[in-house]
Amino acid sequence: MASPETLIEIDGSYGEGGGVLLRTALTMSALTQLPVHVTAIREATKFPGLNPEDLTVVRALAVCCEAEVHHAEPGSSSLLFVPRRRARNLNSRVDIAEGADGPGFANALVVGHALLPVLARTGTFSALQLRGETYAHHNLSVDYYEHVTLRAMRRFGLYTTLRVEEAAFGWGAVGTLEFEVEPSALNGVDWSKRGRLVACRAQIVTSHLIRTIAERAEEHLREIARSAHVPFDIETTEVRARGPGAFVTLSAEFEHGLGGATAMGQKGVRMESVVQRAYQGFAEWFESTATCDPHLVDQLLIAAVLADGPSAFTTNRITPRLLTTAWVIKRFVPIHITVRGREGEAGSVTVHPPQ
Repeated sequence: MASPETLIEIDGSYGEGGGVLLRTALTMSALTQLPVHVTAIREATKFPGLNPEDLTVVRALAVCCEAEVHHAEPGSSSLLFVPRRRARNLNSRVDIAEGADGPGFANALVVGHALLPVLARTGTFSALQLRGETYAHHNLSVDYYEHVTLRAMRRFGLYTTLRVEEAAFGWGAVGTLEFEVEPSALNGVDWSKRGRLVACRAQIVTSHLIRTIAERAEEHLREIARSAHVPFDIETTEVRARGPGAFVTLSAEFEHGLGGATAMGQKGVRMESVVQRAYQGFAEWFESTATCDPHLVDQLLIAAVLADGPSAFTTNRITPRLLTTAWVIKRFVPIHITVRGREGEAGSVTVHPPQ
């Protein structure tokens, strides 16, 4: 059992009060070897307590660190995680933890992203097979993760490759990803200003749908791009999946910044509307001067903390998730994370290692 002097106590209902708080605490515990006790888990959400996605992350990190774990059961409102050794690499299949009533569901990218900074610091190559959702409403999706998140991580010096074996659309669907992480030494980035535009990318992905649906989506996006003068390089792909699905991912890469937006097709919703929704989210960031979209900036915080040297970003909207992630990180390390701006408005983030 951890001693009271070293145990980090985290109130899981703080700020955003959801899964990102728990995952950040677990990742930081694995990185620092400091034990953590999280209470009131997901208390600020409609579904409090540990869910199968959380348990999948817990079990994978526990293997990495040979951690002692208490109260890791579905629905548990608290969790004690005590690392017993420096994290080591993983070369395995990471299965979704089952819930109390049967098989569980998880977003494969969410699980992989929680493991990523830990595996990058082991000094050894890791290769994982991750199972779960790959295209999601309001959650990480594979094309955004590959073309935005992982491209941004490479700017820090963190190298990861991702391959889709089988796609899965929506909560409850199960696909398979191959996730490879190289040992990485990270450096800070100065993304206070965008610099020149490098590329604009668009992925239109469908499965088990008639071909004209993807063609209509591409045609509508080309019309939008011509009108808005955005030079999208459009890729249309039919992916292997067990069920039908459609997804649109738009992204842009600048000399010093990345961002994007997504939209998932729904039964009864025209693909032109899906494209329009993705573009509206993309334009909110792209037409600003921010270097990171609101979803990317909190994904980069742990990498910035691990980096040698300071980092700086700007975003077009400060989110509760960003503020919560920064709060949790500072519970573990004496790092200077400064967020300037009000929640819901544009702002900046700087990360400075302690002197």
